[in-house]
Amino acid sequence: MTAPSHIYELRSPESPDQWARYHAIRRRVLFEARGYAYDAEHPDERRPGNHPKLLIYAGDAVGVVRIDLAPPGAILRRVAVREDVQRKGHGRALLALAEQFARTRGCTELVSSVDPDAVAFYEKCGFTIIGTDALPGHATQMAKRISIATLRNGAA
Repeated sequence: MTAPSHIYELRSPESPDQWARYHAIRRRVLFEARGYAYDAEHPDERRPGNHPKLLIYAGDAVGVVRIDLAPPGAILRRVAVREDVQRKGHGRALLALAEQFARTRGCTELVSSVDPDAVAFYEKCGFTIIGTDALPGHATQMAKRISIATLRNGAA
């Protein structure tokens, strides 16, 4: 069962506690779980045009994404949902809110480098494969067009 969308909020981390939650989700889900080191001080996190976001569900930080704006497109970077709350609709809500954020800033396309295990999920969310990295098991490049009708109507 998917939670009602009005319970969600996509929020920029502002306080030290919010930044700690943002980095904790990224560190655990995207880096440590895959055997990589994480750099919470990476300069891309605060670069102009890049927008780190926390997905808040009923007051709890459950997911993260960084939306890098480069109109007419937006790049979704490091999309993650906490492992303990996956498969409950949070990922769909996160992508829908990221799309809404990009659309309101004039973007007409979303692109993302997707883990091979998440390709089917992204396809269910309207993304298509546009390429793959050269090495097996590496990211699949996916994109989703945001239609003009969607822009005019403001629908997600």
